[in-house]
Amino acid sequence: MVDLRPYRNLDAIVLIRQLIRSWWGLELTFADARGDTLDASEGVVVPPDNEFCRLSLFSHEGYRRCNNSFKAVRDRLCGSRGSPRSRGEDRSPVLHQCHLGFDIAAAPIYIDDALAGFLFTKGGHHRDLTDAEASELLRKVREFASPDAINSVDAVNRHLAGAPQLSETDLRHLADLLQRGATEIAKYHAERSADCTGRSSDRDVGEHFAEIVGNAPAMRDLYHLLEKIVQSESTVLIHGESGTGKELIARAIHYHGPRAKKPFVVQNCSAFNDNLLESALFGHTRGAFTGAVKDQKGLFEVADNGTFFLDEIGDMSPALQVKLLRVLQEGTFTPLGASKQVKVDVRMIAASHKNLAEMVQRGEFREDLYYRINVLRISVPPLRDRIEDVPVLIGHFLRKHSRSGSQGEPTGGEDRGGEVPRLTHQAIEALRAYRWPGNIRELENELERLVVLGTGQAELGVELLSPRIRQAIDNPAVRAAERVPRQAGTLRQAIERFEAEVIGQGLIRTQWNKSRLARELGISRASLNQKCNEYGLDRKES
Repeated sequence: MVDLRPYRNLDAIVLIRQLIRSWWGLELTFADARGDTLDASEGVVVPPDNEFCRLSLFSHEGYRRCNNSFKAVRDRLCGSRGSPRSRGEDRSPVLHQCHLGFDIAAAPIYIDDALAGFLFTKGGHHRDLTDAEASELLRKVREFASPDAINSVDAVNRHLAGAPQLSETDLRHLADLLQRGATEIAKYHAERSADCTGRSSDRDVGEHFAEIVGNAPAMRDLYHLLEKIVQSESTVLIHGESGTGKELIARAIHYHGPRAKKPFVVQNCSAFNDNLLESALFGHTRGAFTGAVKDQKGLFEVADNGTFFLDEIGDMSPALQVKLLRVLQEGTFTPLGASKQVKVDVRMIAASHKNLAEMVQRGEFREDLYYRINVLRISVPPLRDRIEDVPVLIGHFLRKHSRSGSQGEPTGGEDRGGEVPRLTHQAIEALRAYRWPGNIRELENELERLVVLGTGQAELGVELLSPRIRQAIDNPAVRAAERVPRQAGTLRQAIERFEAEVIGQGLIRTQWNKSRLARELGISRASLNQKCNEYGLDRKES
């Protein structure tokens, strides 16, 4: 059975989820080929803007009935004799009424000509209810919720007024979005299967920048920007978190530009104190300071006619910022201990993980220097914003470190273990689920570690991953917190919403074992019962 979890973070799916949520107040949900929802299997459920659905999903009996409704949708997506519909049969979205009579709109996901699951929304309705139908809805709700949750037909109508209502046109648009999402998943799976080693396809936008690995939408935007920047001579400011590959971007700008055959010089501004950095940048004469036994060219002079990459420029002191500004404005500087100016022609590329604009506001960075270096700006996306590139990067780093010699340099020969090892599916998905605060540098270090620990193994499993990664992805509280929708309101209201969500997800995860959940949350069972009553979570069983 195909694991659909990796596809929940595809850019197309994220966009469709946001559209459905903002337009209709519905939640996009994945179900597998058995009709089991993926979120519920992880103990995480985000209900739509429908009080009836919330009561049902956070009640043991109501939750069971919801699952039966999802199974019924799965059966409708199957053809005769319970098998998935064949290639020639209709695979269009379906509209199904759940156990409460609300709409479930679903689109099948076909991978390798087999039903892998479906995308669906729940909790909408497309017409007003009669009084008799409202009474029937009230009766059904009372079968799994406490009588005071919704106590009259008037209460039913009030809650219905706040529930998502879709016109026939809305339903067609919703079906189109669901079908588009299912198509994107099948397309991405086919592309990924065609090249499981992670090599870029001929269609990659970044084919001219082969040294940069990745083809996520954020990276394609970066490639388009680079194609325009590389032919210019203007100063470039690269902003990005530590470990995102800012120096790699700077090298691409240099080696694809008109100065490619000239020097490319790198200096990290946080590596030296003021005196050493000034000497490194501008050079010095013999006797300029203790230990200066001979004349020494500065890096600006070394980089003449080429490119100078100043990394972490935000760490440069105000005094050196003044001298750097003069170089950028006039192309001249004076080495330490010298009286004669040196003139250079250098293209400057600066980088920082800090927000230089905010530093200017705080008086920590010169405003005139900021505008001088911020001519062309590149923002390098963090790895968590291009998570679909993780399998590509995995393949790249596995090949790189498997074929490294004892000094860590490519040997060009056979790798240490014969063939480049592969990761198990579970290990790949674990790496996709991790947030990567250290970005690509952290990922590369993790892959190098895996290669060393898995020497001689053809396949590397999740048990070899670093403990911090396994702990992070196994923490249900972290996953629940990431999925709580951000809403307006006071801090207290936000805390209450979060608390209700965590308890609700915990009830589902523990199969309504309140003693176990109370232990996990570090509260007494009596406190948990009180909070369940307060938030309307499974009141009937409390």
